Amino acid sequence: MHHQFIDNALLYLQLIHFTLIKDQVILGIDPGTVVMGYGLIAVNGKTTRMITAGVMQLEKYSDHAVRLKKIFEKVSALIIEYHPDELAIEAPFFGKNVQSMLKLGRAQGVAIAAALHHQLPVIEYSPRKIKMAVTGKGGASKEQVAAMLKQTMDINLTPKFLDATDALAVAVCHSLQNKKLQSTSKSYTGWKAFITDNPDKMAGK
Repeated sequence: MHHQFIDNALLYLQLIHFTLIKDQVILGIDPGTVVMGYGLIAVNGKTTRMITAGVMQLEKYSDHAVRLKKIFEKVSALIIEYHPDELAIEAPFFGKNVQSMLKLGRAQGVAIAAALHHQLPVIEYSPRKIKMAVTGKGGASKEQVAAMLKQTMDINLTPKFLDATDALAVAVCHSLQNKKLQSTSKSYTGWKAFITDNPDKMAGK
């Protein structure tokens, strides 16, 4: 009985230790229907490291619906392989080209749908907030964001992977935020919450 108590106590301490050292894994997405960037980071206390980052080239698919399908499949595959705790995604920016904005919004929506399909919380950040969090300048260029990430995370990604570093920046931005999300970010834990907050993104609206 005494030995069983000791064994149980040791197991309990091991579980506590595992919980304390467990990394928080964040998947960052820079949505797009031509190029989609993705990046995964692991956060443990003050240490942040890159797990992987890359881009998905979609221009070879002429059908826009096929591109959206590929985005859903890629985000799902990343979630299944790396088991992130949360997905952070860049919000579509407001521009003059309505068609481009519409396509970008669809790409973001499909990535969000993939995360929610896998019961993954989704957090949305504005482009300016992401740049501010990483570089201290809300109007920073893609190159400046990439340079700051390379300096602070010791990563080596070539210029053609700027969409990947943008995605990493989204993940890093989320890792720097307090648990209480600020007004420029949105968190959804299910379809009901997302639909309630985004009625304009639903079909037929």
